[in-house]
Amino acid sequence: MKWNGDSTYFAVLRDAAEQLLAMHDTAPRVVRYVASRQKWLITQAIVALHFERKHDEARPPLTAGSLIDFFAEHQPFSKNTLTAHLAELRTYGLLVPLESRDKRVKPLQLSPYGEALVGQWLESHLSALDRMDGGNRTPTLTGNPHLLARIHPLAIRALVFDPAWAEPPASVDLFVRTESGSNILHELICRLPTDITSMADPIRLGPLHASEVSTRHTLSRGHVQRVFSRARAEGLLVWSLPGNQGDLFVSGKLLQDYASWQGVKFDAISEAYERSRYTAPDENTGV
Repeated sequence: MKWNGDSTYFAVLRDAAEQLLAMHDTAPRVVRYVASRQKWLITQAIVALHFERKHDEARPPLTAGSLIDFFAEHQPFSKNTLTAHLAELRTYGLLVPLESRDKRVKPLQLSPYGEALVGQWLESHLSALDRMDGGNRTPTLTGNPHLLARIHPLAIRALVFDPAWAEPPASVDLFVRTESGSNILHELICRLPTDITSMADPIRLGPLHASEVSTRHTLSRGHVQRVFSRARAEGLLVWSLPGNQGDLFVSGKLLQDYASWQGVKFDAISEAYERSRYTAPDENTGV
């Protein structure tokens, strides 16, 4: 899915960014676990393992071992990083114990609250797809909530191991590799005008100060300023006045890279939706 000059695509991306930021405002502590590239990949893998087990009890339960096995062939993260992330999600109540007859293992499952948030995340993406092509995915999911446990793992297994998603373009990675960098990037996207038709010139977003972003996302002002400074040095962000004052302009390069990167995610979710509705359970994932 790529931008072809139709302003509708960026309107959908802008609205999707607004929805993701609204989810942050509602549950800031939770959303921070998907607000950087590394955290997104690990958290979504954990959720995928939960839903695979929920859909098919023959699948292994969610444990530190199954999470390590999930990434075993690619090894992008250390075992310590994975187990620490799992433990942190449990500490904050996003993961809760799963009853087990085997006392040697301590399986976990996503809390009902966590499931509801993931459902909201998926519904927002299906709604965006429906706006792009006039589909009816959203009401189908609403009428068949069991599809969540089938769609999510298929999409995540496709995305986590796809370099086009897991290794974003350099302009996008400058943001998303940092703490809450995805939220900072979404702050830019949700300020896009409604009538983008050309990327030849930087796009005006209006005033945006580091203090505004840091307050909303409970980040240090210095952290946001460093991200802005790196983006400015790369020519991705330009302010009309010295000292990051006045109107902010974003480069067409960043917007094109972001649109292509997001297209990878929408394609994966769309394909997972179709597979979940019209194909038999996958031999590898059990969904």
